[in-house]
Amino acid sequence: MEHAPAWLTNSLIYLGAAVLVVPLSKALGLGSIIGYLVAGIAIGPWGLGLVSSVEDVLHFAEFGVVLMLFLVGLELEPKRLWNLRRPIFGWGAAQVLSCAAVLFAVGWAAGAEWRVALVAALGLALSSTAIALQVLGERNLLKTPSGQAGFSILLFQDVAAIPILALLPLLAGATAAEQSLSGLDRTLEGLKIVGVIAGIILGGRMALRPLLRWIARSDTPEIFTAASLLLVVAIAALMQFVGLSMALGAFLAGVLLAESEYRRELETDIEPFKGLLLGLFFIAVGMSIDFGVLIASPGLMALLVVGFMAIKLAVIYALAKAMGLAYQERPVFTLLLAQGGEFAFVVFQAAGPDVLPPETTSLLIGAVALSMLLSPLLLVLLDRFVLPRYSRSNGTQLEEISEPQDAKVLICGFGRYGQIVGRMLMSQGLRVTVLDHDADTVEGLRQFGFRVFYGDATRLDLLRTAGAGTAKAIVVAVDDIEQSLNIVDLVKEHFPQARIIARARNVTHLFQLRDRGVTDVEREVFESSLRSARSTLEALGWPAHEARETAMRFRRRNLKLSDDIYPHYKDRAKLIAANKAGRQQFEEQMAREREERQRRSGRDWNLIEEKEEADA
Repeated sequence: MEHAPAWLTNSLIYLGAAVLVVPLSKALGLGSIIGYLVAGIAIGPWGLGLVSSVEDVLHFAEFGVVLMLFLVGLELEPKRLWNLRRPIFGWGAAQVLSCAAVLFAVGWAAGAEWRVALVAALGLALSSTAIALQVLGERNLLKTPSGQAGFSILLFQDVAAIPILALLPLLAGATAAEQSLSGLDRTLEGLKIVGVIAGIILGGRMALRPLLRWIARSDTPEIFTAASLLLVVAIAALMQFVGLSMALGAFLAGVLLAESEYRRELETDIEPFKGLLLGLFFIAVGMSIDFGVLIASPGLMALLVVGFMAIKLAVIYALAKAMGLAYQERPVFTLLLAQGGEFAFVVFQAAGPDVLPPETTSLLIGAVALSMLLSPLLLVLLDRFVLPRYSRSNGTQLEEISEPQDAKVLICGFGRYGQIVGRMLMSQGLRVTVLDHDADTVEGLRQFGFRVFYGDATRLDLLRTAGAGTAKAIVVAVDDIEQSLNIVDLVKEHFPQARIIARARNVTHLFQLRDRGVTDVEREVFESSLRSARSTLEALGWPAHEARETAMRFRRRNLKLSDDIYPHYKDRAKLIAANKAGRQQFEEQMAREREERQRRSGRDWNLIEEKEEADA
């Protein structure tokens, strides 16, 4: 391929490496992040040497982190972000300052020059936003207390990177050019930063929504996708222009659009680009590992990696305990924040030879990259060997179900969903066997008089003991999607006489259950949400029968839309197209029905509501 353009050759290399290595890594249970890192090592300067321009790739791939922070911002409304201000600036500051202080003390005591020890400590105190948020998202932990705490700390680290970079010239000693900067120049720089941030906030409030609405009216999906990317790129460029974090700016823009009617469409359009660029970022990190430094000083490198991660593990675990996080959540929270982060690369490279000698810079960058490689591996070991024992040793200990049961109904999972099902059946005098794998939940329910057995319903032997072989109905009400599908597979294969009634967490889970032939499926919040919508219409003055009819029509149309897009849900491109087309038809149909109802009744509820507000 001598005459092939560089972009074509590099695309072939990156995509080929990812497609070959990542599925293999997933199959081995190591996760996708390790697959990307190994792919980067394989094609990098210390592997096959297929790619040499690591710096350029890393800078480009960092845009994946920017897109990820934008999508995270879309999930956070301004009110929720305001509620997180104390964790962000409280626990975030505590993590950065405590880790940096201990690392600095250890480095200085080990004989490092104080400026070297300080810069190294500040850089190593930062964690990988890309890896941590990716893992939290994959495990559905972002909305848990530990996930919210971890996100708050990571967001503070993005903010803290700005003053850290500003500190470096002071440590190096101001140059003549810097000394010549007048107070007016510094004031103008500060005003420029404030102006850009204020422009993003005001623009997000006043200009972005009308602009997106105008673009959406063009009815050209690819232009809306281009506009979504342009939005993120433009904000990233503005933040870069004033020397601030691109990821922080993108996050701010996402928060401002969190209440927008185009939030879901923005998520759908940007998600594929985010995934690919994040994968490229991890590949670039794998390529950036300098094995030359590792070979030259293996003992020193090992001591540095193990030392700084051990210090951070100890400090962050103590912090997690002080924050009151549940003991089950502390190990993953601690490990995700103990690794080095992508901002450390920027800090160490920006320090330059005036603060860090070149060999020290290479050593620190190699240590950070190795910690990012080791962290997912340690997470696998944590899942397999530590968390099960940790859970048993710290939680309520119960014996698993051992006596055979013969009730005709078996409920797997007795949380907020399963309890409603179970209580209704029990109120009719029916015998029900309940199986739940959370020892604390089982113990608490037993105190209230419920006959609940402890056991993991994904285990075939426990299902047999619980009476699945003679049950007429098995209710799968567990919270975890993967566990739910595993239970359904076991029941389908070994207990075909039982009718499965399943709970679906979301539409994708619903489709996966339908793939398995389960027809009795209920989306967990669908019906209750419709009832709330009916109550809202009645609160606005609608007659009860009209509110009910509207809700029922919406229900039928929504279920039909699910049926229409079900055949395409495994093909993302077709799914998005079918979803958009179906949603548009759905909205048009509802609009026609609304106009017809208004024509018959002679009332426009929107006008009535506006008149009532004016009268008030």
